[in-house]
Amino acid sequence: MIGKLTGVIDTVKGNQLILDVNGVGYIVFASGRTLSRIGNKGDTCSVLIETHVREDHIHLFGFADAVEQEWFLLLTKVQGVGAKVGLAILSVASPNDLALAIAAQDKAVFTQADGVGPKLGTRIVTELKDKTGNMDLSPTMAQSEMATSPSASDNSGIAEALSALVNLGYGRSEAMIAINRAKQNLADDADLGMLIKQGLKELSA
Repeated sequence: MIGKLTGVIDTVKGNQLILDVNGVGYIVFASGRTLSRIGNKGDTCSVLIETHVREDHIHLFGFADAVEQEWFLLLTKVQGVGAKVGLAILSVASPNDLALAIAAQDKAVFTQADGVGPKLGTRIVTELKDKTGNMDLSPTMAQSEMATSPSASDNSGIAEALSALVNLGYGRSEAMIAINRAKQNLADDADLGMLIKQGLKELSA
């Protein structure tokens, strides 16, 4: 089993690269995020590897860091999310963005990816809701945002304020960020109206 490859980038095309490791060219599939970080043709790079063995093929999937690899494994456990769709999701949103979207139950972030429709987007945020809280996320706004999300907060006013901002046309993820920031700038006994008003102020900042 291959866990990591280090070599020289020979070719980058579409969603894959050929990595020359001591004269052997490995075809490695990767997300747009990883491909944008590892360098250009002729550069030396290292990628973490997940190997998928099937009757008709062996595919290598590469990741620039362990966080993205962990998310790939998590996403592909959801029914309907294969390796190709998993990479597509990781190409349109960072791990921190995915964590925040799941906390906000914001399927729109996932439906930006090729192969993810509204039904699958809903399944992803629903099935992963309770599985992402303890993940090791790199420099992270997501953990602090998730820690005060409506699902984790004792203050039901947060959920009501979130709903109000979404009804005004804001995305769930950006609305949740605004509400959490608003909470930090208000007294603990602030009412719903004040929370919504401060949330709107954060959104317009």
